[in-house]
Amino acid sequence: MSTPALDQDTVALPERRSNRPVTLTHRLEYALVLSLVGLFRLIGLDAASALAGGFMGAVGPRLRPLSRRAEDNLRAAFPDWSDAQIRDATRQVWTNLGRVGAEFAHLEKFRPFEDGGRVSVDGAQTLRAVNAGNRPAIFVSGHFANWEIMSIVFHRAGLRYGVVYRAANNPLVDELIINKRGAVMSRWQIPKGKRGGRALMETLKAGRSLAMLVDQKLNDGIAVPFMGREAMTAPAAARLALKFRLPIIPVSIERTGGARFHVRVHDPLNFTPSGDTGADVYELTRAINEKLEALIRERPGEWLWLHRRWPKDAPPTPPARKAPDGRR
Repeated sequence: MSTPALDQDTVALPERRSNRPVTLTHRLEYALVLSLVGLFRLIGLDAASALAGGFMGAVGPRLRPLSRRAEDNLRAAFPDWSDAQIRDATRQVWTNLGRVGAEFAHLEKFRPFEDGGRVSVDGAQTLRAVNAGNRPAIFVSGHFANWEIMSIVFHRAGLRYGVVYRAANNPLVDELIINKRGAVMSRWQIPKGKRGGRALMETLKAGRSLAMLVDQKLNDGIAVPFMGREAMTAPAAARLALKFRLPIIPVSIERTGGARFHVRVHDPLNFTPSGDTGADVYELTRAINEKLEALIRERPGEWLWLHRRWPKDAPPTPPARKAPDGRR
């Protein structure tokens, strides 16, 4: 693969979130985060990942109502599972989350495309094609395994791209995360919400691709089936792909043991617009959700079931019927 894009050092990092004043609680939280980062760096990547994973795997399931939410979500998605299977998957979710937190202190040690780099990649030819082409792409993924790895892969592949992120609630922690990510992945970071709306358009107009995690709830999104229930879903990826006539390429991350990962860059979604923008946005968003759902069902213990993704008591969604021409 090519070396990282040469303009990375010239891109200014985004400012930390400014709509919340820094409070004493924020400062105490920040001090705790710095202490944990220091501890994790001191003991090394493998030990830190195992320690934090083991701790959260033991303590997390006792944290109610977060664990109850995960259990309820899993039970709705896998109605044939036993209570023991639900509890085991919930423990895996907490274990993975603990590992992700510890691994943040060592992101520079994940070096895709290098021997011993801890990350293997399938679909590198797709990244090469985007690099060599005249059009960017929109890469979509979810909170799989350690989701930070996707952007590290793109950076080390030399992809010119912007990454969309959710700003941390604590402004000090937000700044820490922005700086850490800027050292190992794209400095072209775009916060979700109004602050980053214009930047999405500017990114694509500049010929950069976009990397987006699109599996979380967006209250002002559109209701689209996901894991068998209606879920408020961000339509931005579909809208941008249709507006700029760009491919949507799903990406998944799998934990292969400890702090090691396998990234799959999948084939672009096969979608032909009808010309009805509203209907096309809905159908393309549905296609994205269907792909993510299939990936989640492959490795349910590595997805973030703790999130309040669906409304309470959301009824099951009947399966969609396909029209004779293959469209839904």
